Amino acid sequence: MSNRALRILIADDQHFHRMQIERTLNQLNYYRVAPVHTLEELLTLVEYGCEPFDLLIINGNLATQSGFDLLAFCLDNPQVDHALIYDSQRFPPIPSSLRHKIQASRAELPDGEAIKRLMHAIDPPRLAHRAGLPWLQELRGNGWSASAN
Repeated sequence: MSNRALRILIADDQHFHRMQIERTLNQLNYYRVAPVHTLEELLTLVEYGCEPFDLLIINGNLATQSGFDLLAFCLDNPQVDHALIYDSQRFPPIPSSLRHKIQASRAELPDGEAIKRLMHAIDPPRLAHRAGLPWLQELRGNGWSASAN
């Protein structure tokens, strides 16, 4: 079951890309999505937001066109927990020690499977809700819990 409280920010100058990503997120039961089409809008939402964004999905070309240091922004900003930078041909490879926070893709647009894998890493399914574990749900239904031992 997905965490419906996750806040997701999509930044891309192409309306069709924003719609495709948002539709994929909606199909995965994520609905707190804010799409923006300029770097300025993104910076305003992040700067004046009361809560951090759990995920920023951004077209890397928005930053490279203006010379903005997107990697430093994603790493150093407490208002951005995780980031996926796509269409990122101009970005250096992300060091493995930082991939828990930032992922980069050279694809022009992340496909549904890539977004699904990303959301699985950010919002892993809870053990009790996994299919194939009816014995666990049955134990819980009988009043058993791990803390009772």
